[in-house]
Amino acid sequence: MSSSKFSASTDDTAAWAALAELYHRYLTGLLLGMITRLGSGPASEVVFRTFRNQHLEAFKPGLEKLGLTGESDAVACAKYHVLSNALGGVRVEWIPESDTKSWVRYLPPRWIFDGTAICGIPTEVSRAMLRGWHGHNGVSLGNERLGFVATSQTTDAQVGLVGYYTEEAEPLDPADRVRFRPGEQPPGRAHRLPLPKWNPVRLAKVERNYSMNYIHTILPAMAQVLGPADTRNVASVVGHQIGLQYHQTIMAMIGGEGTFAERLVRLLAAHGPACELDTTGPNPRIRLSQWRLFDPTTTHPAVFEGWNALWEGLAAMEDQRLLVRERLDLGDSHFEWEVRSGSSLG
Repeated sequence: MSSSKFSASTDDTAAWAALAELYHRYLTGLLLGMITRLGSGPASEVVFRTFRNQHLEAFKPGLEKLGLTGESDAVACAKYHVLSNALGGVRVEWIPESDTKSWVRYLPPRWIFDGTAICGIPTEVSRAMLRGWHGHNGVSLGNERLGFVATSQTTDAQVGLVGYYTEEAEPLDPADRVRFRPGEQPPGRAHRLPLPKWNPVRLAKVERNYSMNYIHTILPAMAQVLGPADTRNVASVVGHQIGLQYHQTIMAMIGGEGTFAERLVRLLAAHGPACELDTTGPNPRIRLSQWRLFDPTTTHPAVFEGWNALWEGLAAMEDQRLLVRERLDLGDSHFEWEVRSGSSLG
């Protein structure tokens, strides 16, 4: 690097892909960490809040972006799940039946429960996901007659998560907005839906945002449900583990050249805000101008510590330590890390 100061590009598509991969693995790790350390009850409540908060932020704007506002409610909801997930790299099929009954099928391998993780996910955690998002679509659309019926669960060793949106003759009780009827079958084959004709750069950014949004919602939900101590215990341990376990994968995705600090600044800049590396002092210093994932004025420090553990895990694999010197939630204008040598790989 020819200069002592370097600002990483925020349009680094390789870093976008690496960040999406890292956050995907962190999400799955957080789910397994909660289930194994705290049990399926607390984990299910966190999943419910995560998906409800995602729904409230993304569902109605997403219908507009995907051009689905002219469809009937049941069809629009089904198509939304197919298209929004496909843009994030997740396979979901649409199986039409009528204007008031429209099917979706989330195909294995399940993205959120990737790989062998599916074997450790209780069905109640998968059901909480449906209650958090699918069961609230009718409420958001002002249609109290719209609900979701799940007919198959991958977590029960059935062929995918399958179900349908249905518009009933009468308003549904809140408990009936998601129902479970194992064994019902779709009426036919899936229909192919064309994806939006967005350019490759925009599509790459959408895939990055897909994974980012899960971390944006799950860590605060953990703090709300579990409290600070359990959030730290789970999120920080899992963050370190994922950083260690996926270091080789992530660094291969962004290219192994350069120092660890140079590669880390690329990953941090991939979130979108400006990020600068300063090598004028004895140790490299990284400054991130904005914490895009969270509002630091309302986010508990345990959330930061869990998130920061990812970078600490990556650093440890290269015998580096990260010292956080400044914090946005304490009134500073930016985050700053000092990168030091000498950690133990253990």
